Order: sequence, then C-alpha cells, then structure tokens
Amino acid sequence: MSNNLFSGLESLGFGNLSGIELFEHKEKEKEKAKKAAEPVEVKEADLIYDKTFTCPVCDKEFKSKFVRTGKVKLLGQDTDLRPRYQHVDSLKYDAIVCPNCGYGALNRFFNFMTSAQARLIRDNISASFRGIKESPDILTYDDAITKHKLALVNAVVKRAKASEKAYTCLKLAWLLRGKAETLPSDTPDLEAVKKALAEQEKEFIANAYEGFNEAFSKEPFPMCGMDETTLTYLVAELARKIGKYDEALRMIARVLTSREVNERIKAKAREMKDMIREEMGKEE
Repeated sequence: MSNNLFSGLESLGFGNLSGIELFEHKEKEKEKAKKAAEPVEVKEADLIYDKTFTCPVCDKEFKSKFVRTGKVKLLGQDTDLRPRYQHVDSLKYDAIVCPNCGYGALNRFFNFMTSAQARLIRDNISASFRGIKESPDILTYDDAITKHKLALVNAVVKRAKASEKAYTCLKLAWLLRGKAETLPSDTPDLEAVKKALAEQEKEFIANAYEGFNEAFSKEPFPMCGMDETTLTYLVAELARKIGKYDEALRMIARVLTSREVNERIKAKAREMKDMIREEMGKEE
C-alpha cells in the first residue's frame, strides 16, 4: 500500500508508517479467528486463590488456598459419592489449617468452636505445633493429606461429633484414591505404592463407616450436608467396600423402600445391590 496515506505526519514524530495496513487481509483475519477458537489450556493454579480466614482459636488472620466458586465443572461421582471435577481435584483444598496455632478442620466445620474446644486445641495442638509447609502454587496430594490428617487430629482433640471425624476420614480416603490415580507411570515400585495407598484408603473408609454409624443414633439431620437417605446410601457403600455385605444390604433395603428417595439415588442403590450380590457370590 502507498505510504501517501500517512504523508505529512513525519513532523509529528511518525516517520516510519510503512508497515501499517489500512485493512487487514482475509488470511490474517482467518488466523485470528483460528487462534480465538483454539481451546485455552486451564491449569489448576488458574482455579484457586488465597482466601483470608480468621482462626477461631488464636484470632489471627491467615490465608489458605481455596477453589474459586463456580470455576470448576463437576464431571461425575464415584460410588461412594466422591466428586470428580475437571482440571482440579477440589477435595485437596477442603482442609483449612491455621499456620500460627495449628488448628485445622474441614471448611464446613472450621468456624464452629466453643471456648472449651479452643482451650483443648491450645493445650494439645498449639503447644506442640511447629508450623506446616506446603507447595507455593498448588497443593500436592501429599500437602492435602497432611492438612486433612491434622484436621482429623484436631477433631479428636476438640472432641468433635462423630460425623465430623467420619467425614474427615472419608475425605482422606478420597484423597488417597486421588493420589493413587495420578501417580506418574515412572514411580519406583508403582504397584507396591498403589497397593499401600489402597490399604490406607480402606482403613480410613472403615473409620468413616464406624463414625457415621455412631452418628446415626446421636445426631440430627442434615449431617455433613447430607439428608438421611443420602447418608444411608453412603454408609451402605462404605460397608460394601470393607466387606460388611449383610450390613450393606440392610442399609440399601432402607433406601429402596423409602417413599422419599428420588429416582437418582434409587438407581444407584439398585446398582450397588447388584454389586454386593456379585461380590458375595465370588466369596462363596
């Protein structure tokens, strides 16, 4: 294109306008459209941020990594209701730990604290706490497991309800499963590591089962965000996972005969019943 279009602007300091095109060529427009249509790579770090919390034990403010609400897409659930999200395992970010005094709990329980419980935490946790280290950008599974285990210790120390301890155990089981699923293929002794993680997962599932069973007779619903039907289904599945088939069938029968159960849960319950029958047949 002729440079005459912009002649006369040299005196204003624009002496080199030879590369400017008045209209973009169609090829360039196509290239721009192609780039705009290309999927943007979403990273875990893009979906988390530092959220400010105030510790109910020491009253100090601190920041903890948290998942941006509405930014993650639920892809589905495992049979024990473990959620699976796109791009990030949100479960890793559910335990909140105060870096000053060591108090920790799952997010839904973090702010509920009596003065007696705070005293127990200060005497039995804070007095021994030496700080916690985690990766600077995102939480690894090891980071998350450590924080959840600290939350579980705190739950025991503050004499939390059985449901809180059970739910924390369940979250730990899910995290161990997530870690096993994402182990690099070049991990030394990969199969042995997976087996050890599966054994740890089963131990936490057994404790979650025991805790929820205790909570059934002592605590009101909703419990840990679940209504009675959902928790009955969950306990049945936990029982199945640890080989308590008779108990699993008893709990599933309660789900299937309830008039208040929605069809989605009933369908999952029927599938579980078939799985139990199949597994019991293998043992005979």
